Amino acid sequence: MTGSIDTSLSDGVFRIVLNDPARLNAMTPALADELRLQLKRAEMEARVVVLTGSGKAFCAGANLADVMNDPEAAADGGMMLERHYNPLVRTIRDLQIPLITAVRGATVGVGASLALLGDIIIVSETAYFQQSFRRIGLVPDGGSAFILSRAAGRVRAMELMLLAEKLPALKALEWGLVTRVVADDALEGAVDILAAELRAGATFAIGRLRKLAWAAVESSLEEVLALEVEAQRAAAATSDFSEGVRAFVEKRPAMFAGR
Repeated sequence: MTGSIDTSLSDGVFRIVLNDPARLNAMTPALADELRLQLKRAEMEARVVVLTGSGKAFCAGANLADVMNDPEAAADGGMMLERHYNPLVRTIRDLQIPLITAVRGATVGVGASLALLGDIIIVSETAYFQQSFRRIGLVPDGGSAFILSRAAGRVRAMELMLLAEKLPALKALEWGLVTRVVADDALEGAVDILAAELRAGATFAIGRLRKLAWAAVESSLEEVLALEVEAQRAAAATSDFSEGVRAFVEKRPAMFAGR
């Protein structure tokens, strides 16, 4: 356990739990920094990382009291993003292992961005997403405009950001923002099944797959095609690829070793 974060590692799956339920796991600069460190640790020690929140919420957004109590942050509204939140977003983008976000309850502001940055996003039927920035005179952060526009389209992203209404779990699924919606009491079980599936995969290839997927929304077709060549060349040189071919020929499940 580290501050407002609980961590555990079991069978190649690194779990990170935002653990400040009294404040609905509100984001702070210190929490963002610690989360970055734990994600980097997961990348070194595990093959899959699961991020979730304790209690009734995933993350209710930034703790505005931190801004009001920090004269430097209050004087420069972008400082907190530049120093703490944006580095966290970049760390998630650059992970070499898959990230599953498991979401229930309130998922607001930068907390919504954090949840929607997952590779696999499993949400409880109690979950909702909200871009509440407009109501307090701020603009969306944590990569919100980028994530929402590319996943749901500009018009729906505008609706979420301008109206600041709650987006329930099933509508988020309909809009292509999340992977699956499950009953509240089925969330952990669903995550465990998917984490086990990803843990058994070829780690190197999955890391390159993530890089390609991010490049696909950030780059031109020519840039992505070139990156595919580089990634495929590197993946084909791994022991996991050799094992995958043998398993295919022998008609058995592949036993990937992560190298």
